[in-house]
Amino acid sequence: MSRIVCFGEIMLRLSPPGYLRFVQANSFDVVYGGGEANVSVSLANYGMNAAFVTRVPENPIGDSAVNELRRFGVDTQFVSRGGDRLGIYFLEKGASQRASKVVYDRKYSAISEAKPGDIDWMAVFEGASWFHFTGITPALGDQPAALTLEALKCAKEMGVKVSCDLNFRKNLWSPVKAGSVMGELMQYVDVCIANEEDAEKVFGIKADDTDISGGKLNHGGYKKVAAELRRRFGFEKVAITLRGSISASDNIWAAMLYDGTDYYFSKSYPVHIVDRVGGGDSFGGGLIYALSNGYSPADTIEFATAASCLKHSIEGDFNHATLSEVKALMGGDGSGRVQR
Repeated sequence: MSRIVCFGEIMLRLSPPGYLRFVQANSFDVVYGGGEANVSVSLANYGMNAAFVTRVPENPIGDSAVNELRRFGVDTQFVSRGGDRLGIYFLEKGASQRASKVVYDRKYSAISEAKPGDIDWMAVFEGASWFHFTGITPALGDQPAALTLEALKCAKEMGVKVSCDLNFRKNLWSPVKAGSVMGELMQYVDVCIANEEDAEKVFGIKADDTDISGGKLNHGGYKKVAAELRRRFGFEKVAITLRGSISASDNIWAAMLYDGTDYYFSKSYPVHIVDRVGGGDSFGGGLIYALSNGYSPADTIEFATAASCLKHSIEGDFNHATLSEVKALMGGDGSGRVQR
């Protein structure tokens, strides 16, 4: 089985128990996660040969992060060791009309100080069929951005398919900087994953007649966004997640896939959220799995959307929904009845 490679930062996540606010917390729950790491766990969970490439410190916290990936079947042989600290993020889970909040503590993290030449990409991509990254890693600084570009050039030279989730993070960089850096990287990307905020903030491409805060999503507007992304960068496929935000606790979740010829919309799911962090990453993992296994475009978008729908019901960054559970929901069984 060919290897799927994901590259990015794995972080320590600290959250107040339940729905407590930061100011109320006397303790924090600990898990590990991060955009690209979440994708690698999803893929390993579905039985794929998934490898994660990153840099973590040579200390017990770095060891714990790597062990967490290994626990779920991710290949960590290409994890580089060095630097002084693992990135941290604090998450306060929202509820009802109170939004979730994220506070980053990732400056000077091991991966943010990684530079071109630190990773042997030829070795990484030997026997690989797919490479996935997001807009988060290049946002960590000029050196990680240059390292990402180095990886992309090597991937293309070795005939590896490339996907990117734009994943704009306003707490990490400005739209102007994001547009400049990501614009250069996009020439190496085959499959682009985005949402309406990513496309607008990074590339100034806005979905018409759409109000996500009011739960109003216009399919025609998203078709135009996907078509413009493909026209501008030559992507083979563009996938866009469609989140109608009713509140922090309840969303309408769906997605669209454009293959340059047709537009495919998934069914919509009313989602009562347990933990929404990693929802987009689980969509990316589902999309890569389906495309790697020869699913039709219609089934691909249904599988990816069902996978990410289920992730919203699971605590932590990682999606622990099984392949059979995703396929059952994809096939229409969303009753949630007890299985005996």
